[in-house]
Amino acid sequence: MMKGKNWKRLVMGVTAAMLSASLIAGCGGGEKKAEDGKKMYKIGIVQLVEHNALDAANKGFVDGLKKRGYEEGKNIEIDRQNAQADQSNLANISQRFISNKSNLICAIATPAAQTVANATKDIPIVGTAITDYVSAKLVKSNEKPGGNVTGTSDMNPIKEQVDLLMKLCPNVKTIGVIYCSSEVNSEVQVKAMKTYAETKGLKVETATISTVNDIQQAAQSLNTKVDAFYAPTDNVLASAMPTLLSVTDPAKKPVICGEANMVKAGGLATYGIDYYKLGLQTGDMGADILDGKKKPADMPIQTAKDLKASINKKNADALGVKIPDDLMKSAEIIQ
Repeated sequence: MMKGKNWKRLVMGVTAAMLSASLIAGCGGGEKKAEDGKKMYKIGIVQLVEHNALDAANKGFVDGLKKRGYEEGKNIEIDRQNAQADQSNLANISQRFISNKSNLICAIATPAAQTVANATKDIPIVGTAITDYVSAKLVKSNEKPGGNVTGTSDMNPIKEQVDLLMKLCPNVKTIGVIYCSSEVNSEVQVKAMKTYAETKGLKVETATISTVNDIQQAAQSLNTKVDAFYAPTDNVLASAMPTLLSVTDPAKKPVICGEANMVKAGGLATYGIDYYKLGLQTGDMGADILDGKKKPADMPIQTAKDLKASINKKNADALGVKIPDDLMKSAEIIQ
């Protein structure tokens, strides 16, 4: 019978062996296979913040993959992450995807794509809800991205949006614009909008924000100076439309929006993008990469294929805005 040191050595040896075996079992189980025995792909989705447009793009991306035969639980595993507009969260999520050896990453919104692209040059990345890939330094050019990033752009038909405002509210002379100063996509839109508006004899006043907490004060600072507001597809603004409208609606100031979900949230109107369909396009691009048919470096940035006018009739009625007959027939009327 063993005693003393010999017994302790035996116990320690058995414990070490058991621990080693458990580690081997945890790490050596092999790659998980799909239902048909083929490869199970790991997909990481990182969304900057929760709001209707980005949520729709997220859903569209997953449905786009499914249409091409990549279905969750069958041959793909999806790791969905939302950064809640926090940069440190974006960095942690990026490292999570890298550690998990994701086969494809979908980055929703410009800051999300920038963070992931800075973290990895190897994993293919498809972006969506990104206005200008070149200005964001995500690609070398829209025609030939040249790296591991490609995707779809949500660049607005800004000229058509300004024209829509003038048609609905012909007496408008000055437009107020609020946007987040740290979002490159917003700066691009505001610059383009200001340039076009001035060719139409309109004056543009701007105010920048950092967080949703700044929106009310920014709107109040512009309220007495402007006749209407333009809300670009700014992620901070889109996530808190009720805050903006709490200032503009009582003042009877119409808000022309960058996309339809902002109109559904209470804005007056837009001529813009269907983010779900934009997500579908992105999913199709992702499927091409998973198929091995294409590489991001050679895949041109795609723009939205389906654009339409959307008008919030309840808001129009409250503001005293008459909707022309041709728009009543052709636009999506949101009650």
